[in-house]
Amino acid sequence: MCGRFAMFTPLADIVDQFGIDKASPVEARYNIAPTQPVAAIRADKEGLRQLDLLRWGLIPHWAKDVSIGNRLINARAETVAEKPAFRQSFSKRRCLILASGFYEWGETPAGKYPFFMSPPGGECLAFAGLWERWRSAEDEVIDSCVIITTSANESLAGVHQRMPVILGDDAQTLWLAESASREDRLSVLQPAPDGTLDIRQVKRTVNNPRNEGVELIEEASERPAG
Repeated sequence: MCGRFAMFTPLADIVDQFGIDKASPVEARYNIAPTQPVAAIRADKEGLRQLDLLRWGLIPHWAKDVSIGNRLINARAETVAEKPAFRQSFSKRRCLILASGFYEWGETPAGKYPFFMSPPGGECLAFAGLWERWRSAEDEVIDSCVIITTSANESLAGVHQRMPVILGDDAQTLWLAESASREDRLSVLQPAPDGTLDIRQVKRTVNNPRNEGVELIEEASERPAG
């Protein structure tokens, strides 16, 4: 599961890393929660990449209202191709959801604490995502998205049993390609190799989505008594 993450990579670095052709402004965030805007890359039929802000929590086009999206923040790689809420997007509307790192809650001798996972080199992560366009009876249009998760690699398994699917450069290109086969799409939904992420315990203040700031990703200076 991925229920909270951070995205603070400078826009210029994002554009350079991912070869983005058109970008919307992105605000640095350290505590992104479901229903909030997230930075996502979509590709058009010519393969040009655009960075947009999408609502986190997928709202299927057939939904009567937006509330269903509050529950659809993650899609399991093992079932994403078959689930009614995701299968059409899996076929036609794939995206990369960008993150500087993400949080998971794990057991410690003093109870459950948050941990922050981020790449040691400071580059931006690209989660495999799906997006959908929903239109209300009043003609309100919302573009929303969901993060695909898979089983945790060995490094993360001690914290949590699931992790977001993190795509490397070649997998990103395949994932966004309109012509990618179902088998190829499924083949990239794998755990990231061990060593992809640094892991550090952080303070419980991240539990409250109203808290923001770089201090949320700083390693907890004092370990809880166990």
